[in-house]
Amino acid sequence: MPRSVFLGRPLPGPGEPLWTEDDRSWALALLLVEAEVCRGCGHPLDESTDPEQEFGWAAEVIRCHACATAARTAQAFEKGGGDPHGANVHVHRRKGDRS
Repeated sequence: MPRSVFLGRPLPGPGEPLWTEDDRSWALALLLVEAEVCRGCGHPLDESTDPEQEFGWAAEVIRCHACATAARTAQAFEKGGGDPHGANVHVHRRKGDRS
């Protein structure tokens, strides 16, 4: 979706361009920003790949309980003889559980 439409510009009529020059500039700028960050951690590559910064990072393990449930479900499915190729696990909250 073009940035200008997302920000509230009405959809253009027939014959009018969906993407404005400004929209294209914003999209290209986003591509440049995304190309400069690590796909794994999201930190800037010039910092995260600097050998002098190898020990300048701290990390912690966190658990996403929704992902853990999905992984256990997928593992049980496969161990039960299910074909995991192309399988997707849909995770949702239990009804009435919002704690």
